[in-house]
Amino acid sequence: MSTKTKDKAAKDKAPEDGEEAKGGGKKKLLVIVAVLLVGLGAAAYFFLFAGSGEAEAAEPVHGGYTALEPIAVNLAGGGYLKIGITLEYTADAAAGGHGGGGVDGSKALDLIISTYSQAQPADVVGAREALKESLEHQIIEAYTEEGVPMVMHVYLTEYVTQ
Repeated sequence: MSTKTKDKAAKDKAPEDGEEAKGGGKKKLLVIVAVLLVGLGAAAYFFLFAGSGEAEAAEPVHGGYTALEPIAVNLAGGGYLKIGITLEYTADAAAGGHGGGGVDGSKALDLIISTYSQAQPADVVGAREALKESLEHQIIEAYTEEGVPMVMHVYLTEYVTQ
């Protein structure tokens, strides 16, 4: 074999060795990416589903209902709203601490007045569900003692605007 043939054979082998090195690097990168994806999947599962069991266990147990007398609230843009609600309280509230069963509605009435007296008549008619959800959230928060909710739901029993 001539030296030109040997040099050519050496050059032909050099790219193959480089290709193997590149291929090995790609395989390592692929393995690393796969391990990272598995790790991210496990972390996502932990954060999304590990806490859901606790939330289901913390669901309050029904204790009863307290119906509040309807009240008239002056709206910010003129007119008024006559609104009545019923509070669904938890078994914890029924067991004690609130006068032997149920909850006192004074906090809820105060929140109704402060929430709806700032509303425009168009909002009271058009955004009824949004206002109700906001009110329910405020009432549940107001009736939560030491992390234990005393009220579960708020139901509208009367809703008249003029």
